[in-house]
Formats: sequence, structure tokens, C-alpha cells
Amino acid sequence: MTPMTSTTEIRTELKDGILVVTMDGPKTRNSIGAPQYLALRAILMDTGNDRGVGAVVLTGANGFFSSGGNVNALKESRTLPLSEVSKNTDALSAMILALRGCPKPVIAAVEGGAAGLGLALALACDMVTATETAKFTAAYVKIGLTPDGGTTFFLREALPRQLVSELCMLGRPVGADRLHAAGAVNALTPEGGAVEAAMDLARACAAGARDAIGTIKAEIAGAAHNGLADHIDLEGRNINAARYGDEAGEGLAAFVEKRKPVFGQ
Repeated sequence: MTPMTSTTEIRTELKDGILVVTMDGPKTRNSIGAPQYLALRAILMDTGNDRGVGAVVLTGANGFFSSGGNVNALKESRTLPLSEVSKNTDALSAMILALRGCPKPVIAAVEGGAAGLGLALALACDMVTATETAKFTAAYVKIGLTPDGGTTFFLREALPRQLVSELCMLGRPVGADRLHAAGAVNALTPEGGAVEAAMDLARACAAGARDAIGTIKAEIAGAAHNGLADHIDLEGRNINAARYGDEAGEGLAAFVEKRKPVFGQ
């Protein structure tokens, strides 16, 4: 194994306008490193400009979402100069920013569990489905490390401070039921059902007003950082631009005519 890599393959499949992205590394529970960061970033960037894709489902094979960084590679990285390690961190940051910046909705389907960076990757998505038995773990502290990839940002964005502290300071697994109750998981399913539940959400998004959804995603992302006055101004400019578009024309006409809108994709 070379430093900062894992053997996980990133597979893609287009299903009825939904791009299903699967992390597949059976030996490491779908751990990811620099090659996967680059692959996922490229997929997300290309998908953002593909009118044939209405939404993305991100999942893991082998009954697990992702175990995050490969621990053997992390140990090996201690022998590398900081300049090399920083390249890996930069690639990770670029991947996460591409996920949040992708104008298409990205839905995580969590089977089994998500740990470390896998947890950050799941919560960075716009929506999350998970099996009732799935576990979410920020286990960095267990090996003397601190979180990366926006883990504490996404946890704090979605959960109370006390629960975030439990996850990150103790490294204990937290069940999907607790995160569902807290609002961080959109849907709980029996084992084997997370991907189909995510596909249902993705299909609903893909059938909707795609340009409007892309703008809404950007507004949601900016809401935590914009001041109120700036954010209200942004929303005002966005709705004024949208009202003259084809999506609003169809949506408003369908509402008045009491029919279901059919948005051009």
C-alpha cells in the first residue's frame, strides 16, 4: 500500500436520472484516501454541469457506508513530511467543498454505519437515510487524533453541542435512531433499505424544479454564515431572478390550473 491510499473503488451508475455513487472497498469497510478524494471531487464537479442528472445518491458497498481514513495509511503518514500530508488534507477539503458546492441534491444512504471521515461525508450530504441498526462514530479520539473533513462543522450544524461532544470527545458510536430523533437523519429503514429510501428522495428532487433546487441548496449552505440582512437580500435577488424563468412559469400555471407541474429537465 502506498501512503495515504486505500483499495476502495468508486463506482458510478446512472439510474433514471439519478447518479448512484458507490464506495467499494471490502477489505477496509470502504475506507477512503487521496485517490478517492480526487475521484469523488471530479464526479461531483462533472455532475453539477450534467443536465441528465437530477440528483446523486452516495452509498457504500459491503453493508457499510465508509470507515473513513485507512488507519494503516494514517499510521504510515507519520513518516511523511508535513508538505506531503498537507497535500492529502487539501485534497480532502476540495472533495468536501465540491460536495457542498454541487448544485444537485446529494443523498447519503447509510447501511451498517459511518465512521470518522465517513461520518463527515454522510452529514455533508443534503439528506441522509440510514438503517435502523446503523451506527455513526467520530472515533478519531480513540487513536489520539482530532476530526477532519468538516466533521465537527457538520455535526454542530445538525446536532446539539452536548451530543457532538459525546460523539467527538468519547468516540462512542451513536445509533441512527438518536440522529433521526435529532433531525440529522431523514429516514430510518430496515436493513438493506437505505439505498431505496435515498432513491425515493432523489427521484422526488429530480422531478422537481432543478434550477430552483440548486439555488435553494446554495442558500441553505450560506445561511449559517451570512448576516440576516445580507441573506434576505440574497433571497430577494434569487426569487426575483427565478420568477421570470421557465420553472416558475410552469409551476405557477400548474398551481392555478390545479394540476401537477411538469418541469423541463
